[in-house]
Amino acid sequence: MKGYLAILRGRLLALLQYRSAVMAGLVTQIFWGIIKIMILTAFYAQSTSSEPITLSQAITFIWIGQALLQLLPWNVDKELEMQVKNGNIAYELLRPLNLYGLIFSRALAMRLLPTLLRSIPVIILAGLFLELSAPVSWAAGMAFGASLVNATLLSTAMTTMVIISLFWTISGEGIQRLIPHVTMLLSGMVVPLPLFPEWMQPFLNLQPFRGILDIPSRIYTGVIPIAEIHYYLGFQLIWFLFFVASGKYLIEKAMKRFVIQGG
Repeated sequence: MKGYLAILRGRLLALLQYRSAVMAGLVTQIFWGIIKIMILTAFYAQSTSSEPITLSQAITFIWIGQALLQLLPWNVDKELEMQVKNGNIAYELLRPLNLYGLIFSRALAMRLLPTLLRSIPVIILAGLFLELSAPVSWAAGMAFGASLVNATLLSTAMTTMVIISLFWTISGEGIQRLIPHVTMLLSGMVVPLPLFPEWMQPFLNLQPFRGILDIPSRIYTGVIPIAEIHYYLGFQLIWFLFFVASGKYLIEKAMKRFVIQGG
C-alpha cells in the first residue's frame, strides 16, 4: 500500500505544477456555465408543461457539473499512453507493484487534484454571484460528500479501464475520441438527465456515467430524498466494483499476450 500511496503523492505533486492551466480552465468553465444557464432559462421560459426539476435546481445541476468537470473520465494519462505505445510499460512491470494498482493510483491523482483546484473556486463564485443554491439540508450536504467520494472512485476505475484498453488497440485513438462525448452526454454534463425524454429515463437511470455527476447533483438539490440515499450510494459502488473487476481481468489477459520486440 505504501508504494501506491507514494505514486499517488508523486503524481499529485507533478500535477500541482500546472496552476496556469487551472486558472485558464476555471475561466472557461465559468463562461460555459453562464452560457448553459442562459439557454436553460430561455427553455424554461418557453416551456408550457411541468418540468421534472425546477429552474433553480437545473442551474445548480449546471454549476455542479462545471465544478466537477475534471472528475469525468474523458481523458487519460499521456505518459502511460506513450509507455504502452512505445513498449516502455515494461519498466513498470519490473516494479514490485501490481500493474492495475499502479495505473489506478495515477488515474486517481489525475481525477482528484485538478477537480479540487477548479471546483472550489467555481463553487465559491457561483454561490456568491451566479445563483448556485446551497444543499437543501445538512443531511443532503453530508450525503453529497459521500456520493462525491464514490463518484471519484467510479470515475477513476473508468479512467483505468480506458488506459487498459490501449493494450488491445493499435493506437488507442478510437476510444479516446469517443469516450469524451459519451461521458459528457450520459453523465448529465451537457443537459441534466432529468430533462431528457421520458422514454430514455429507464436506460439513463441504469447506465454507470450517471454515478459521476447526476447522482451527486440530485442528492445536493434534494431530487433524491435522504431516505433513498443508501440505494444510490450502493449503485455507485456496484458500478465501481464492476469496472475494477473488469479492469483486473482485462489487464491479466493483456499481460499474457503482451510482447515487446527489441531491446
